[in-house]
Amino acid sequence: MSRLPFPAALLFTVASFSVSFNASAAEISQGAMLSNSCAACHGTDGKSPGAIPKLHGKSAEFIENALMEFRSGERDSTVMQRHATGYSDEEITLIADYFAGLN
Repeated sequence: MSRLPFPAALLFTVASFSVSFNASAAEISQGAMLSNSCAACHGTDGKSPGAIPKLHGKSAEFIENALMEFRSGERDSTVMQRHATGYSDEEITLIADYFAGLN
């Protein structure tokens, strides 16, 4: 079994970490990007300044379930069903994870 020379092994290790870091960063930025449509009503940090419910402090599970219920019509809303209908299950999860991670 041959071994890689030290510089090649080091480069391979660094490249491996870089790929996994970039994949995580892409998911985070996609969740942040998707959450921009929520900011006008719920605030960029989920701390709504008015009568709109706050998302700050809510779990990802709570936010995801609420969005799924709005999308299906199971939960009554004025505008949330129209917003939620535009997102896939994966996108809803990314949005929920983003807001839950702001705690």
